[in-house]
Amino acid sequence: MDSHHTPYPLITVGELTEALQGPRPPALLDVRWQLGGPPGEKEYRAGHLPGAHYLDLDRDLAAPAGPAGRHPLPDLAVLTAALRRAGVYADRDAVVYDAGPALSAARAWWLLRWAGHTRVRVLDGGLAAWTAAGQPLSTETPADGGGTFTPVPGGMPVLDADGAARLARTGLLLDARAGERYRGETEPIDPRAGHIPGAVSAPTADNLGADGRFRPAAELAARFRDLGAATAETGVYCGSGVTAAHQVLALEAAGLRAALYPGSWSEWSADPARPAATGPHPG
Repeated sequence: MDSHHTPYPLITVGELTEALQGPRPPALLDVRWQLGGPPGEKEYRAGHLPGAHYLDLDRDLAAPAGPAGRHPLPDLAVLTAALRRAGVYADRDAVVYDAGPALSAARAWWLLRWAGHTRVRVLDGGLAAWTAAGQPLSTETPADGGGTFTPVPGGMPVLDADGAARLARTGLLLDARAGERYRGETEPIDPRAGHIPGAVSAPTADNLGADGRFRPAAELAARFRDLGAATAETGVYCGSGVTAAHQVLALEAAGLRAALYPGSWSEWSADPARPAATGPHPG
């Protein structure tokens, strides 16, 4: 695979086991995480893909929460150190996984792509698919991977609040949260309920099949085509830029490109000057 080619963003267990037996196996990044904790490191220590390094989403893949939202883009020095520790090189494949449904793995995938890495994929089905295939787990923590990758931001398009507001009117802005949060029926985390006026509801859960794996590319393409993504400039947001990365990943699997709004609803709703729409329609 040459470094100028961006591979299909997903990898199967079979493809990964084959790659791991090759002359230059991919770097493996375990990014298990769940909103509200606990951190995934305890689960990682209890069993992970052999050779995988653990990255903490809150510590390594985001800056501290603040005015820019709950998961702002990370400090580049912190990201660089974490990726190098995990054995990431610019000219070496990287594979990220979580416990499912690939939310934190998609965030890591998107960040690596944003940082200029073109050879990163997500393990489809995550740890559950790996163990279901009878593959082994390890409790050994690998030594420092000694990677040399240097992040250079700009590899993926990004929106700020003004850009998201514009795209909601002139293109297509997808809200990747669950429908009840989009409609404003509930808001368990952020300051206000509702959605960015003009945004279209597109829950991330619809990217997956019943088996927890991504739907086939043709099905994803049909989904996003029905939403208008094939003919309009597209952006995605969610609560804090994590599930939105899952949507960008699904769009890429469908052959479509989209910008991500990292601040997402957590930034937007914290600014009283920003309007909020409620109900099932874009508004």
